[in-house]
Amino acid sequence: MPLVAAAVCPHPPLIVPEVAGAAAPELDDLRAAADAAVARLLAADPEVILLLGAGPETERFGAADHGSLRPFGLDRDVRLWKVNCAGADVLPLSLTIGAWLVNRSGTELPRLARAVAADAAPAGCAALGAELVAEADGRVALLVLGDGSACRGVKAPGYDDPRAPAYDEGVAAALAGADAEALLGLDPALSAELKAAGRAPWQVLAGAARAAGGDWRGDVSYHRAPYGVAYFVANWERV
Repeated sequence: MPLVAAAVCPHPPLIVPEVAGAAAPELDDLRAAADAAVARLLAADPEVILLLGAGPETERFGAADHGSLRPFGLDRDVRLWKVNCAGADVLPLSLTIGAWLVNRSGTELPRLARAVAADAAPAGCAALGAELVAEADGRVALLVLGDGSACRGVKAPGYDDPRAPAYDEGVAAALAGADAEALLGLDPALSAELKAAGRAPWQVLAGAARAAGGDWRGDVSYHRAPYGVAYFVANWERV
C-alpha cells in the first residue's frame, strides 16, 4: 500500500508572510496549522511527497519546475524540488503554495507534482487518484491543496451566498471523517458557483484513498473563513 498518509491545506497567496506584508499576523494560526499538517505528513515516513492541486488542465510537472509569486507582488520563484536549467515557471498557484509549504518544512525528500483540471468530473478525479496510487513507487505522502467556498460574506471574492456555509460544513465533515464517498459526492456545478477551488483535488484524494484500500482516520485542525474564503487544514492517516 504505497499511499501512507495525506494532508489537506489551502493555497491563499497571503499565507506567505512577505506577500501579506503588514497583514501577515492575521494568518499566523493558518500557517501554524499548515506547518503542523506537513510535519504529520512527514512523520508517516514517506519516501516521496506528491503535491496535488487544481490547475487549468490535468498535467504532471518535473522535479525542477517552479512557480512564481510575482503575480502577487513578490519577486520570488518557488522551487518544487531540484534546481536546474530544465525547470520552467509552470506551477499553478495551488502547487506553488504547496511547494512553499513543503520547502518551509526543511525536508530533503523528493517531490513530485500533479495538477487536476479545476473542472474535471468527479469520476475523472477518482480515476486520477487511483492512477496515482497504481503508479506510486515506494511510500508516498499526498499533500492536497484546495480552498473551500469564496462566498462567505459580502466582502468575499464571490460575494455572499447563503449556500456556502452548508457546503463548507459538509466538506469539513467529510475531511474529518476521511469520508471518500462524501467528497466524491460534491457537486461540480455548485462548487464552481461557490468558487470552491478544492473540489477536484479533494475528489482525487478520495479516489486515491479508496484505491489504496484499508481504513483511514481524518483530523481537521483548521476550519475558518478569513477574508470570506473557507480554508481547511486536515490530515488523513491509516488506522
